[in-house]
Amino acid sequence: MSERKVLNKYFPPDFDPDLIPRRKGPKNSQQVVRLMAPFSMRCNTCGEYIYKGKKFNARKETVEGEDYYGIKIFRFYIKCTLCSAEITFKTDPKNTDYAAEHGASRNFEPWREEGAVEEEDRLAKLEEEENNPMKALENRTVDSKREMDILDALQDIRARNARNERVGNSVDLLAQVGMEEIEHAEDAERRRLEEEDEKIVREIFSRVPADGVAGATITVKRKAADVEPSVESLLPESARALITEKATAIHAMKKKKGNGKNALGIKVVKRPKPAA
Repeated sequence: MSERKVLNKYFPPDFDPDLIPRRKGPKNSQQVVRLMAPFSMRCNTCGEYIYKGKKFNARKETVEGEDYYGIKIFRFYIKCTLCSAEITFKTDPKNTDYAAEHGASRNFEPWREEGAVEEEDRLAKLEEEENNPMKALENRTVDSKREMDILDALQDIRARNARNERVGNSVDLLAQVGMEEIEHAEDAERRRLEEEDEKIVREIFSRVPADGVAGATITVKRKAADVEPSVESLLPESARALITEKATAIHAMKKKKGNGKNALGIKVVKRPKPAA
């Protein structure tokens, strides 16, 4: 029995996908989508309240001729749960929200409330300044003081950034100088060791002109004037101490091995010879 859910389908050898006729649909076809009401609304036909989050089988389409800085705007069609009247709303990218379009009215629109409050505050301020010149002068003084505080804070931030940049540059410079000093010290120590090695080589080996050959030299090893040092004198103190301890231990083991019978508690008694 063949698999019911397979990933690969059989295609005959003479299959040509170009021969399949393509279906031509409308340019702006509507799609059926499942969505929830993005805001609470009231139907204009029957007065039914539709709460936010109620699920609908809606139709979605792209709004022709409308966009927001290249962002497409979509329109959704739903039906009232009581009278089945058609309700439409569309996306609002400017306010990152949805806007009721037809068939229902939104219960609360936050951006409109905020804009109205701001407009009322602005009008009240202008009216108060017109009726009270001292209040207008006080408002201008407060605005100028606020601007000066902002400029001072900005200047402090710039000075702090410049100081941090200078401190960072100085720290980098000090680190670079320290690394250069360490490198110079290492180079000096290396050169000193190389000079000492060259001096020792020159003391041991010497070049003398060869007899009968012009410009030729012979390397001659100088014989040491003093007695050659022993191997133990060339070893470090720790190695010499280890060798001494090992020799002492070996000597003690040999001595103990010689007294093996006494160590085991065996006493050898010589029997007297019988008289003849």
